Amino acid sequence: MGRMDPEALWLDADRPRVGRPPAHSRAEITEAAVAVADAAGPAGAAAVTMRKVAAHIGAGVMSLYTYVPDRETLLELMIDHAAGAAVPPRTGDWRADMRALAHAQRAVMLAHPWLPAALPARRTLGPNTLRVMDHAITVLAPAGLAPGAALEVFSLVTGFVASHVGFEVGQRDVAAGDAASQVRYLRRAAEEGGLSELSALLDADPTPPPPPDETFDRLLGRLLDGLVR
Repeated sequence: MGRMDPEALWLDADRPRVGRPPAHSRAEITEAAVAVADAAGPAGAAAVTMRKVAAHIGAGVMSLYTYVPDRETLLELMIDHAAGAAVPPRTGDWRADMRALAHAQRAVMLAHPWLPAALPARRTLGPNTLRVMDHAITVLAPAGLAPGAALEVFSLVTGFVASHVGFEVGQRDVAAGDAASQVRYLRRAAEEGGLSELSALLDADPTPPPPPDETFDRLLGRLLDGLVR
């Protein structure tokens, strides 16, 4: 990867240019790239090419380089574009507000299933991402956390959301029959392996799994209890 200048990317790119008005905008190209990635599912970031984006907006491939210098820069724009939707209103109750933020992040990642895998490759922080970070610092102030500690909590929560959504997205394609066969396998493996605790768990009165939202919220609560005391 080449060097990426965040000032040129985020602060200077939208300055007026001399000459004929552009046929497209960086925002339009970013939205087109996000649409291409969304259509491809969890591996959507890898599926984005300048050629596909150009076809999506009806432009020539080379014309895209007028707005975005390379595919890596386009991915930065896509990530920051998606992040902008994750800023819910504040109530002043830090736990409720962090839950709301995490649920908003989950909704964004479920809508853009390529995003959890793309986040670790991010090379800079765009304005939408910074706005979400500032929101998190403000939300966590009543918990007595310094800004640096609040950012650590925000990072851990975001990591949890990304990991959980990655699992959710992966499980959405598992057929009911596959799930049933997995349970049968686990029961037998636990019994034959002498795994008493696991056997007892699997033999417990079966109950339908809770809705995904409920599971996410329960695990999120446990995480927040451990991070902020």
